[in-house]
Amino acid sequence: MKNVLIYNQTTTNMEVLKIFLAQEGYQVIVMNALQDVVQRLKSNDIHLVIMDIDFPKNDGIERLKSVRNAERMPIIVLSANDTEQMKIAALNAGADDYVLNPYHPLEFMARINSQFRRYTQLSNMCDNINRIYRVDDLVIDDVIRKVTVAGREVKLTPIEYKILRLLVQDRGRVFSIDQIYESIWNMQAIGADNTIAVHIRHIREKIESNPKEPHYLKVVWGTGYKVG
Repeated sequence: MKNVLIYNQTTTNMEVLKIFLAQEGYQVIVMNALQDVVQRLKSNDIHLVIMDIDFPKNDGIERLKSVRNAERMPIIVLSANDTEQMKIAALNAGADDYVLNPYHPLEFMARINSQFRRYTQLSNMCDNINRIYRVDDLVIDDVIRKVTVAGREVKLTPIEYKILRLLVQDRGRVFSIDQIYESIWNMQAIGADNTIAVHIRHIREKIESNPKEPHYLKVVWGTGYKVG
């Protein structure tokens, strides 16, 4: 469910928009107090904000800044002010789109859907970036399960890949043999020393320029293994 928060000085003139949003499958929350909006955004379950910035005290831009500072979801602002100055001020304050009020519901829905597409694409890109792990020239792209060293692709078996990823994801942490075994095989480690040692040796042979003096995958004697 995609949640849309409407921040408006009154809760009475958004009924048409609420109907269109509901028909598109959006869950709508309407609020008219800034402190309630900021508090709700802390829950991280709001995916888009629609905000009327035509407040009686002409402090709509400052209110917009407060909403923008609270979270990074898309914000579409509504205003009857069609001046370039106001549009620029709103966009500079953090708005992602500026819609003149009164608005055409179908056009407004198209703008909302467009913002959601961009937001989803950006979120997916960020997720993918967060799944790329680097240690000097060693790169693990966990999106496509590819390992390279200095640009050279390294072919690992599935078990070797999982062991290396485990160590790289928590770079610098020392994993005991039992911790590695239980994390990869999801069963209690009994006599796992030789099994892990063999896989570590094979990984080193593939990623290290000198496996006998490893740069990446290091042993901590009496404790276990680490990367970095």
